[in-house]
Amino acid sequence: MFDELKYWYLRDHKLFWTLSMSQIKQLCIITGFKKAKKGEVIYFSSSDLPRIYLLKKGKIKIVSIDEQGKETIKEILQKGDLFGELSLEADDSVNEYAKVLTDEVSICSFLLSDFEDLLVRNPTLALSYTKFVGLKMKRFKNNYSDLISKDAKTRLSSFLKNWAEREGIKDGKKYTINNYLTQTDIAQIICTSRQTATLLLNELEGKKIIFYNRKENIIDDIDWL
Repeated sequence: MFDELKYWYLRDHKLFWTLSMSQIKQLCIITGFKKAKKGEVIYFSSSDLPRIYLLKKGKIKIVSIDEQGKETIKEILQKGDLFGELSLEADDSVNEYAKVLTDEVSICSFLLSDFEDLLVRNPTLALSYTKFVGLKMKRFKNNYSDLISKDAKTRLSSFLKNWAEREGIKDGKKYTINNYLTQTDIAQIICTSRQTATLLLNELEGKKIIFYNRKENIIDDIDWL
């Protein structure tokens, strides 16, 4: 039953659609599976056994740490996202970790060496994987460009719009978002201090543009952001 669950988890991911049933079953043999609770750290870039992870349920954040110890949220990951040693090589210059944001997450993982072997034996999968990572790197580059070219207020508005359009429940121009991010999380995403993020969120609440609490975030009219 457990192997069958892993099979359908992998079969469901578009990255593995090119694999046959027997190839998917072989992949299940080398696949680890775990569940984790909110607040749990599930990946460190400095791990002795580098892995690639596939998020099957829930949400996590990837946090990078600079030389001064400052933490920045690089990305919020959702079902279907890959993370870990995506470049297929361990990079000692990268210092990051993954932490669970929602009540529970489910994750499949592969040892980097096993995944490399899989790509060598399946050129079509290797091409799909290269395209996937390329798009991910392009998104990182665009996010970095936004960070250095916009002020904190504009970055917050852009983030809230993207968050609403990606995950919010729409009612005309009104969006309601299930809130799993703290103000510290939001500050790390837009690369500012928690005090600044709190001030900007309070300003938007004061203008009745948003209504923010621990459970949900309501944007009354997305055009006002």
